[in-house]
Amino acid sequence: MPEYWLPYLTAFTVGLVGGVHCLGMCGGIIGALSFRLPGSHRPGRLFRYQLAYNLGRISSYTAAGALMGGLGVLLVGWLPVRTAQQVLLITAGITMLLLGLYLSGWWTVLRRVEQAGGVLWRRIEPHVRGLLPPRNLAQAYILGAAWGWLPCGLVYSMLIQAVSSGGALEGASLMLAFALGTLPNLLLLGMLAGAAARLLQTRWIKSAAGLLVVGFGFHALWRAFNL
Repeated sequence: MPEYWLPYLTAFTVGLVGGVHCLGMCGGIIGALSFRLPGSHRPGRLFRYQLAYNLGRISSYTAAGALMGGLGVLLVGWLPVRTAQQVLLITAGITMLLLGLYLSGWWTVLRRVEQAGGVLWRRIEPHVRGLLPPRNLAQAYILGAAWGWLPCGLVYSMLIQAVSSGGALEGASLMLAFALGTLPNLLLLGMLAGAAARLLQTRWIKSAAGLLVVGFGFHALWRAFNL
């Protein structure tokens, strides 16, 4: 596989294994969106609304990635190319290390990021409260887009990665890959909340997910010091 694809594969994998974290952050939201929905006992209807929620969430992640990728270009534009590459890779590597420790439960420093981001969510939440429960798929999409701005250490860590991606398009693509990785877990949580919750909270699964992401972090640092 060309090295160009590695950041996107990493982002997708982080989203996929990050399901161990999604339970704690998003489980309550998913439950509220699912069980307040009229006709939620019908699997087909429930799936369509869950998909609309998640498409809205993915849209927000992608837009935020574009913004952060563009910001990264501005921040490193005055540095020599090699130095800029090293700075971006070191930033990405350290972020991955912290994220891996967070996912495993070994060090929860990223919770402070979520607490700081709560200010943003408190501004958004009153504007969408009236859409619950959604009466159509468009309203479900809007709710999902608002959900995408929920303070989350996992998402914010990937947005730091987007700063390191090299541009707005690259940042959007990185966050899209990450969001697609989160999609199976969050759809599963929406459809089978209880069973999925018990599985994802298994200690060995959390530890394995964290170690995998830590490995990505060490790989990024190795690349930074071997340019």
